[in-house]
Amino acid sequence: MHAALKLIHRRFQQAQPGATGSPGSTPLAPAASSSPPTFTYLPGTTALVLDSPHSGTRYPDDFGSVCDLPTLRRAEDTHVEKLYDFAPALGVAWVEAHFPRIYLDANRNTTELDVSLLDGEWPDPISTDPRVLSKVRLGKGLIWKFTDEGEPIYNRQLTVDEVRARIDRCWRPYHGAVEQAIAAAHARHGYSIHINCHSMPAVAASHATDFPGLVHADFVIGDRDGSTASPALSALVCEHLRGCGYSVEYNHPYKGVELVRRYSDPAAHRHSIQVEINRRLYMDEATLEQHPEGMARLRTDLRALVDKLLAHDPRG
Repeated sequence: MHAALKLIHRRFQQAQPGATGSPGSTPLAPAASSSPPTFTYLPGTTALVLDSPHSGTRYPDDFGSVCDLPTLRRAEDTHVEKLYDFAPALGVAWVEAHFPRIYLDANRNTTELDVSLLDGEWPDPISTDPRVLSKVRLGKGLIWKFTDEGEPIYNRQLTVDEVRARIDRCWRPYHGAVEQAIAAAHARHGYSIHINCHSMPAVAASHATDFPGLVHADFVIGDRDGSTASPALSALVCEHLRGCGYSVEYNHPYKGVELVRRYSDPAAHRHSIQVEINRRLYMDEATLEQHPEGMARLRTDLRALVDKLLAHDPRG
């Protein structure tokens, strides 16, 4: 990262939206306290936006989990931010969460909450969609109840106030930054391409998905069955990765969740695609240690994908 980019990175690590208001309603401003930033937002100049909502490793003091740190860290999309660290220098907007997904999952709606976790009545709307509730039943709502292996994360109930504080401190600012980055890209170019960056274990654990024990492909590309991006654009991503020698699944077992759903509108040329990378390609899942050769290969192939997307106008 050259000196100018480092300066931009430091500047925007200190930027956080205010704690109130709906996502995107509060402009970015310098943090008013010494609390560590909950996310990084690096604005771009191109039509491409990347975000990594699950690679955060800063575990808040108020978490209050009964699990040890190695157990908690298995929920992370560890090292995903490093796989794409070339992107900001290319003019790609970058948003990265620093809070861990097991503390609050930014890729869930605030309505996806298991109210049995709470010690009081939740005053805000709760989803009744059976498809959404299937994940909540697995313990994978906005606030996780179980690890992927089914271990309870808490031996207590959470207060309504602490959950609302997590939403205000983490969910709203992160969503505000993603929404702002996509809106800016679309305003500049008349279209936007949003890549939601994730990783997945080599084999699905018991409480991770509706497909426990599934051996994952190298990549899973999701656009919610063509509803969040042009199928032609998703096909371009799949074909590029297959051409690099990877196995690729499309919309199975991961279709994409809240971040691609909420900020996409293909008819208005706002495209969002979720990209899942198999962790075995670049790391030891037990120790979290990187595989240097795997990291290097993936960064090369992802850089080529980003270059292809930067040169592609999905309007035809």
